[in-house]
Amino acid sequence: MLEDEIRKMWEENPTLKPKIEKVVVNISVGKSGEPLEKASKVLKQLTGQTPCKRKAKKTIRDFGIRKGEPISCIVTLRKQKAIEFLKKVLPVIDNKISKEQFDKYGNFSFGIKEHIEISGVKYDPDIGIFGMDVCVSLSRPGYRVKNRRKRKAEIGVRHILTPQEAMIFVKDNFGVEIV
Repeated sequence: MLEDEIRKMWEENPTLKPKIEKVVVNISVGKSGEPLEKASKVLKQLTGQTPCKRKAKKTIRDFGIRKGEPISCIVTLRKQKAIEFLKKVLPVIDNKISKEQFDKYGNFSFGIKEHIEISGVKYDPDIGIFGMDVCVSLSRPGYRVKNRRKRKAEIGVRHILTPQEAMIFVKDNFGVEIV
């Protein structure tokens, strides 16, 4: 479908217009202790939420990781906080996202090499520099039927979000260029 047809379809039927369900920000350090605490501090400073620590799923001796050891921290942003965070981080990657970064359900993700590139963040030698992964989940109104507890149902094939629609949504709302 052409972009204009999709936009017209969204105007006629508002339940087809995508929305941002959540933004997940992850900093993986690879070891517990002080580096993880510093990464956690950076995430709290960037997002305003307390990060949750994630544990290693298996032991990898070459990297010095033991099963059950906390090695990363993660924050999930929803609603307005998610939109504000995206507007803050997208200029770091020059507002460009590759087509390959979108999955078949319209979700996309990108990485940031250094957190100090984000506007308003200053370098602190005590903390250091961290990279992070940002994963954005898009959905449509009506996706709740898949996740609710009572009377779960599948989402109809014509209601599933396509990568093309997700790209148009991101272009319109965030001024992102799809490469």
